[in-house]
Amino acid sequence: MALLMRALRQMQRGAVCFGVMRGSTRTWIAIVIVGCVLAGGAYALTRPGKGQPGKTTGGASAAGVPRATPVVTAVARSGDLPVSIAALGTVTALNTVTVRSRVDGQLLKVHFAEGQLVMSGDLLAEIDPSPFQAQLTQAEGQLARDEAALQNAKLDLDRYRVLVDKEMIARQQYDTQAMSVRQAEGAVKADQGVIDLIKVQISYTRISAPLGGRVGLRLVDPGNMVKANDPGGLVVIAQVEPIAVVFAIPEDSLQPVLRQYRSGKAVPVEAFDREGKRKIATGTLAAVDNQIDPATGTVKLKGAFPNHDGALFPNQFVNARVLLDVLPNVVLAPSESIQRGPQGAFVYVVSPDRTAQMRRLELGPSDGGLVSVKQGLAAGEAVVVDGAEKLQDGAKVEPRERAPARTKS
Repeated sequence: MALLMRALRQMQRGAVCFGVMRGSTRTWIAIVIVGCVLAGGAYALTRPGKGQPGKTTGGASAAGVPRATPVVTAVARSGDLPVSIAALGTVTALNTVTVRSRVDGQLLKVHFAEGQLVMSGDLLAEIDPSPFQAQLTQAEGQLARDEAALQNAKLDLDRYRVLVDKEMIARQQYDTQAMSVRQAEGAVKADQGVIDLIKVQISYTRISAPLGGRVGLRLVDPGNMVKANDPGGLVVIAQVEPIAVVFAIPEDSLQPVLRQYRSGKAVPVEAFDREGKRKIATGTLAAVDNQIDPATGTVKLKGAFPNHDGALFPNQFVNARVLLDVLPNVVLAPSESIQRGPQGAFVYVVSPDRTAQMRRLELGPSDGGLVSVKQGLAAGEAVVVDGAEKLQDGAKVEPRERAPARTKS
């Protein structure tokens, strides 16, 4: 402040000296500029902390020690770890049938709703049966006529038998009549075959579901003419209970799967959503393909799922997991905590005095977000899961605990 007062007095003397220019704007501008310069210099000399020991700025402490690094930690724990093989799979219907008409005719009625679940044998549609009923009547009339002719031929044969025994007619005439009876019997049998064929065609006018499943969108509307074995069909039925998931695994993973599959025990297969976080369904391994695809080096597997709740839908993409084994009571660490360097895997363990210690590890199998540790880490120790890239062995840390990872069920 003394320097500031001294500067003001000097400005007053300057104003007197330049009295000849009293009232001039330039004089007052010069006085203001000089005053600002002097005031800034006075503040720079008297500002707090200038040249005072013990005052620090930035990340250093009062003693010159770097500030502790904030990190996020998680606690390693012991538990059971499932050993599984994951692969991308596609849901496929166990059986898919395109329902087609087996006779020509007009589609009269449709007895299903699109997307409906049907059982095997349920009536789906009806075709006009009147043309076939007319044919049946005609065939039955022909059968009646041929049966009458057969009956008359048999009566004549009986008469000829008596006459030939009495040697009143030639034997040849009797044999000819016997052949006529056989011809009449053949005509009757042919008529019966025609009748049976027409009855089968009449039964085809009522189209039933060949298997249980979910029907798709209707492909033909009532009133249209349909033909036998029309490529388009009437509707498609997909069997969804049970349903299958087809997925491919690397050929190097095939032998562990085959050992479990050939042991006779059911091999569990789980289906997860596209993100692999939510389990959709649980089933068993149903089949292993008989060859490895040389182009991709993979082999296809098929899992069967009951799908009573309809969670799986045909052509849906899922993440399939084949459970091979369960490691009991192992040390589990979050996968985010595992660091890798030239000498192998390691983690930073936070000691009770908030110091980060680098610990080398011997790792085992992993599943999801957890890694089993064979050696180098004990259950209950806190490991750094976020901020490890800023640490060195022995560095001070400010830990903030994160909830422990959970094994996916």
